[in-house]
Amino acid sequence: METIRLNHGSGGREMHNFISNTILKKLGNPVLEKFDDSAVMANLKNTRIAMTTDSYVVSPLFFKGGDIGRLSVCGTVNDLATSGAVPYALSLSFILEEGFPLAKIEKILDSIAVAAKEADVKIVTGDTKVVERGKGDGIYINTCGIGFIPENVNISTHNAAPGDIVMLTGPIGNHEITMLVERGGIDFETSIESDAAPLNKKVESLLKKTDGIRVIKDPTRGGLASALKEICDHSMVNIEIREEDIPVDPEVESVCEFIGYDPVYLANEGKYIIILKEGSENHVIDVFGNESAVIGRIGKMSEAGKPPELIMETESGGKRRLGMLETIQLPRIC
Repeated sequence: METIRLNHGSGGREMHNFISNTILKKLGNPVLEKFDDSAVMANLKNTRIAMTTDSYVVSPLFFKGGDIGRLSVCGTVNDLATSGAVPYALSLSFILEEGFPLAKIEKILDSIAVAAKEADVKIVTGDTKVVERGKGDGIYINTCGIGFIPENVNISTHNAAPGDIVMLTGPIGNHEITMLVERGGIDFETSIESDAAPLNKKVESLLKKTDGIRVIKDPTRGGLASALKEICDHSMVNIEIREEDIPVDPEVESVCEFIGYDPVYLANEGKYIIILKEGSENHVIDVFGNESAVIGRIGKMSEAGKPPELIMETESGGKRRLGMLETIQLPRIC
């Protein structure tokens, strides 16, 4: 079985052969194939550019619904789309451990190629480094993404306003519970799989249907509650949500009850929180499907000197104040 050797990251012939024969074979396009130290892309003037970067250290590398390669593309384009940007290009850098099987790298590259095609985005530059055996964990991936924001689009976590509607584009928690199951964290079988998916095309479609979108936020690490509290703090508004309206798959709910996890703090990789002007709800449902749900509303601006609050009306009719996640539930989920 062929494996990664230190020479694969040496800068010499073996590294160049690896990039040419393995990486370019899977991800090749005219910009990447120029093999320069920086990618040159034309027509970038007179437009707003969005840029993001992320790193992926997920464990295990392969899981139901995806792998580290799919996750790296989906996470990056989804971050760009939260600003309304149309993703244009990604960088992709590998940190590989000596001894890591080349067959697994090819499988990961196949996933990257499929996800990039779904998102209609090109990998235009990258880097490969190799660390000694025992000094890594197989593979880590770092990405950078750039995209262009169309004229008249203004989406930010600072834009929520009193009276706006709070929506979720689907059930929460599937990704983190998948990672828990894959690590043997529960002793029964489930059909749960990660929701990892590129959402940028759906955002493009939504923004063509309505100009009522104020905020798009992906509830990844820290989950729904942490993401909503960040919106509270950025926009200085109170947010009120209803527990009974938050979509959660029955199996996810069962696992949470069994192990004591709180669904509102579970990570997601294919869902958005969308805050919009009242009257635009049907556009979200048209684009993201019938699993999309209205879960609450933006309340009043926070009073001077008082921190904004995120309040959840519980299924029993009580009120619960939510904050950001305080302690990690499951490490290395992305």
